[in-house]
Amino acid sequence: MPQSKDRESNRFSARMGRYARVGTNMGGIAAKVAGARLFGMELDNAKNATELAAALGGLKGPLMKVAQLLSTIPDVLPPEYTTELAKLQANAPPMGWAFVKRRMRAELGADWQSRFEDFGREPAAAASLGQVHRAVGHDGRILACKLQYPDMASAVEADLKQLQMLFSVHRRMSPAIDTREIAKEISARVREELDYVREAAHIAMYQRILAGSGRIRVPEVVEPLSTGRLLTMGWLAGKPLLDFKDHSQEERNLLAETMFHAWWHPFSHFGVIHGDPHLGNYTVFETDGAPAGINLLDYGCIRVFPEGFVEGVVDLYRGLLEGDDDRVVSAYERWGFKNLKKDVIEVLNIWARFIYGPLLTDRTRSVADGVSAAEYGRKEAFRVHSALKELGPVTVPQEFVFMDRAAIGLGGVFLHLRAEVNFFRLFNEQIDGFEAATVRRRQDEVLAAAGLGATPHAA
Repeated sequence: MPQSKDRESNRFSARMGRYARVGTNMGGIAAKVAGARLFGMELDNAKNATELAAALGGLKGPLMKVAQLLSTIPDVLPPEYTTELAKLQANAPPMGWAFVKRRMRAELGADWQSRFEDFGREPAAAASLGQVHRAVGHDGRILACKLQYPDMASAVEADLKQLQMLFSVHRRMSPAIDTREIAKEISARVREELDYVREAAHIAMYQRILAGSGRIRVPEVVEPLSTGRLLTMGWLAGKPLLDFKDHSQEERNLLAETMFHAWWHPFSHFGVIHGDPHLGNYTVFETDGAPAGINLLDYGCIRVFPEGFVEGVVDLYRGLLEGDDDRVVSAYERWGFKNLKKDVIEVLNIWARFIYGPLLTDRTRSVADGVSAAEYGRKEAFRVHSALKELGPVTVPQEFVFMDRAAIGLGGVFLHLRAEVNFFRLFNEQIDGFEAATVRRRQDEVLAAAGLGATPHAA
């Protein structure tokens, strides 16, 4: 891919402007928390959460993405904060045409418009760190051009600094979960999302992983029209997933089973997950007016795991299924949980049984009865939070963060679709004949073919 001269690396001046816009509000909330603790006063979490949401709401961009992420991970923040942050929209205001022209010139040169037959002036969609324009190539192919907003590298670094402050505020509130590893993981993934060359490699990897699956479509990258901040792909025509929530049970189940395969097959066979199963990252393609499959649209947030972590997921499932406590504990330890006492294990099992619950019974069922997509996991998270409060902070391993988030996001998709399928059968099809060494071999092959570095081997 052609690389333009990098005028937008992590710049001090751009970071300073970013700090000024949000730091005062964040600092005020932090000071309020510290003062309340010093003088033994009760905090009004609901009011502080509203103030925090207001501080972040005008900012958009990376910190907004982080805030939405945090709202899905149990007990990273108090529930009042989670509720407010979940309302925020991750997308920045669109760039105007004059801005777009400057951005495209910076990426493809002064004659950039001559590289396309047509280029839409208005954005066709928004991404968390940029926006997507519909274009037409000289060969007549319809294209999706994902163009990053300016100064995102500086904005990300400034926002991650604010994230550290947010976590620092939380640590003063006697949390049940130590957030340091979570902060490390979120920071690594958000930085990766800046790199569209890496995202193009993720797409190449997914094309290999899902090759032969007629119900799942992965875009084709147009390399001559892509750079580190511009990703040009073939356009995948489709409709939003929620357009199908009133279709027949059979059609909704088809979409749910396809989503299940699109997420669990890469993980169980290659140790790779799509870490952001947000409704906007999928569309549905049709054949003869009926839903036929899923388009996977966004590959910025991909997580690659050592095979030992995948083995832990399978072992925890089998341990819960067979009532094998030793296997359950071994799985937690393989994930990186340390100093596990019996009472902590029992609390972790509350969450594990919730996540694995739909997979443990061999019957057709919904993912949860009588629960809305917005509330999915909240009650269980509160129970875990309350129990862990009594036991002291538990450090959540870094690798666990996006696995947990993705499981909740996927469950939310199934609830939106009101799917009723046999999750036990679907999951056991994916782990049939599972061997960690085979996962490692497959993973090495697809990473090498896509030009991505290898993950560390399991111990």
